[in-house]
Amino acid sequence: MDRIIESTETAEAGENRENRENNKKRGTLRPARAVLGAFFCALLVKALLFDIMIVEGLSMFPVIRPGTALVVGKTAYGLRLPWSKGYLLRWSLPRAGDVVVFYTPHGEIAVKRCAEITDRGAFIALGDNRRSSYDSRSYGPVPIHNIIGKVLAASGQPPAVLKASREAAVSNL
Repeated sequence: MDRIIESTETAEAGENRENRENNKKRGTLRPARAVLGAFFCALLVKALLFDIMIVEGLSMFPVIRPGTALVVGKTAYGLRLPWSKGYLLRWSLPRAGDVVVFYTPHGEIAVKRCAEITDRGAFIALGDNRRSSYDSRSYGPVPIHNIIGKVLAASGQPPAVLKASREAAVSNL
């Protein structure tokens, strides 16, 4: 009978050792899974919902200065897949005065103010700094499906500044 108890104890000790080893393996995988999960979530947010872009150039000066970080809402006007040119679903159009980020007809990324929407599904993009802005006066109307998103915030500026600037720009058009 002593022998049976010893073999049971030995078997339990072996199982405990295996469980500890398996727990160590799982424990080392948990942080890696957490990091991969966070990376995947951040990638989805950047691709579908929001993006942060840094401004280069003076076309929106003085409202948006070079080096300003912009928070761009990619779902402000609809839902689009990152690799497609059109919207999957569209729930609104840009309004005159909205600051938008878009692809120019030459494929460059630009930030300008929407001056007006044309009847052909395009918009007129104008920079606030009219003297040094390469905008629709140079390349014509921009198709609405070229819009990446609407500027929701700019670093160092309260949202009221963008809204007040929008109202002033609309009155100057």
